Amino acid sequence: MEKKYLILLYYHYTYIDNPEEFREKHHLFCLELDLRGRIIVAKEGLNGTVSGTKEQCEKYMAALRSDPILKGIEFKVDGSDIHAFQKMHVRVKDEIVNSSLKHIKPMERTGIHLEPEEFKAMKDKEDVIVLDVRSNYEHSVGRFKNAVTLDMDNFRDFSEKIEALRESIEGKKILTYCTGGIKCEKASAYLLEQGFENVYQLHGGIINYGLEAGGKDFDGKCYVFDNRITVDVNKVNPAVISRCHVCNKLSDRMVNCANPTCNLHVPICEKCGWELDGTCSEACKNHPEKREYIGTGYYAKEMNGYNPYKGLYRKNSGRQLDN
Repeated sequence: MEKKYLILLYYHYTYIDNPEEFREKHHLFCLELDLRGRIIVAKEGLNGTVSGTKEQCEKYMAALRSDPILKGIEFKVDGSDIHAFQKMHVRVKDEIVNSSLKHIKPMERTGIHLEPEEFKAMKDKEDVIVLDVRSNYEHSVGRFKNAVTLDMDNFRDFSEKIEALRESIEGKKILTYCTGGIKCEKASAYLLEQGFENVYQLHGGIINYGLEAGGKDFDGKCYVFDNRITVDVNKVNPAVISRCHVCNKLSDRMVNCANPTCNLHVPICEKCGWELDGTCSEACKNHPEKREYIGTGYYAKEMNGYNPYKGLYRKNSGRQLDN
């Protein structure tokens, strides 16, 4: 049965001279289409996840593809029964993905892109290292068989972790991968800058690998940054690798702790989830700010009188639209 909504995952490294002006126009366009999601605009490009009806999403993709500064932009498209977000946010930031590599310009130099079938053919060779460039909570619930994972809570730690790993991966072909490809662009470019020679990246990331290559040898699920929390990837030889944070039984049911001051991202089985009311511990269960648990483990930000036009200005005037 065809899904009512589409979820679009995309990024594009390019030069945007005036991110604030771009954000303004882009935000208004998204509101006109009635899309919802999170989009980041920076001088180095665009990064977003949005959801909408098929018609809305097709209009959005067509518009971005026709923009000269976004030439070559690609989308990972998935179906959904519901919106993946409650509201639309378009923000300007220094980078389109947080890192300690602000000087790196993937639009000028980055690792060799491997299509999913090429990645699958190379990943098990003796002279190859498959490197997961995601954070702990992401690779804890799903990763490629025999992948090298980095013990880091944030991508900002990537350069430090690579230096500690240098001796074990030097001289190897390094195949990097991440959720949709965006972190690999900077990670592989940084590896080249640091003198590593044979550096590759999985084009389109784990999501694209699942769509185009069936997800073979990706164990567990892929962590995503919307209300789904995780998605299935492997249709060939799936396996569960993560364990419940509470009882240690195999479980790939990823949740965010219902205590907002904790918000720990961990696997918690359904039984423990209900027993602890969506939290990761008794202490969090009894926390006065605990959010209401409805069985999903995902908590959208409170609307709190959300005004999608706040901060936008009327064309050729200094008056705010929300005034």
